[in-house]
Amino acid sequence: MYNPMLDTFIAVCDYGSFTKAAEHLYISPTAVMKQMNALESHLNLKLIERTPAGVHVTPAGDVIYRDAKFMIDYSKKSIAAANAATHTYDTTFCVGTSLLNPAKPFMDLWYRINQSFPDYKLHLVPFEDNHKGILSEIKKLGEKFDFLIGVCDSKAWLSLCRFLPLGRYKKMIAVSREHPLASKSRIDIQDLYGETLMMVSAGDSGVNDFIRNDLQKNHPLIHIEDTPPFYDVSVFNRCAETGNVLLTIECWQEVHPGLISIPVNWDYSIPYGLLYSLHAPEDVLRFVKAAENLTHKA
Repeated sequence: MYNPMLDTFIAVCDYGSFTKAAEHLYISPTAVMKQMNALESHLNLKLIERTPAGVHVTPAGDVIYRDAKFMIDYSKKSIAAANAATHTYDTTFCVGTSLLNPAKPFMDLWYRINQSFPDYKLHLVPFEDNHKGILSEIKKLGEKFDFLIGVCDSKAWLSLCRFLPLGRYKKMIAVSREHPLASKSRIDIQDLYGETLMMVSAGDSGVNDFIRNDLQKNHPLIHIEDTPPFYDVSVFNRCAETGNVLLTIECWQEVHPGLISIPVNWDYSIPYGLLYSLHAPEDVLRFVKAAENLTHKA
């Protein structure tokens, strides 16, 4: 922050002598003299007059002496504030949140565990559900945020982070409000015969690949249309605009106001849980362990 040679300059001014300043600073008079010469050279100012009777502060030196004390005090306060900010950061969990990966399940978990983390606070970090960029967000676990919470059965995701399952979400279907199925409170799988069902492309999700294979084998009258491997709002928009049926999950019922989510008489579900860095710090691992213990008790 400030130039530490200012401390030497202030001591010289206060004691009026290189020797007395040296005694106060526990350095040699020669070291004091060298520092004063260096400071004057750095500032290109004459700060003191050397005389046989001691040293006298110049008018320029008077100005520097007055402001130096302010700078030193301000610098100490700035460093103290920076240390406090660092401490606050060290005791804050940053939680990613988005439309499709909302932080509410984490908040529900937090209020059951936070007594074990009395000094910690939460900071929500929003991000976009962009199917082209979601993997870059997952890579930021441990940097941009400590945790995400959401559905995770993706091989691509699981190669970039750790995952603690907390439960499962039931698979549902979503249709536009004008769709013939929209009036039903619940449907059978046969109600989807002749429909185009939108779902993620094959290869990344074991659960969705199982559903795809089951539908293709046992319900071939359902036509499947591939979506990108990770949903974003554009997928929900396409469902609303085309009249197709979208394979969705129970926690996404409010994602798109133009769609209605309907439960289906099937046993399809997908895991959701806590995502965290492959190289998570100790406090994050403690939180994960507490969440794991809580899950096992349930």
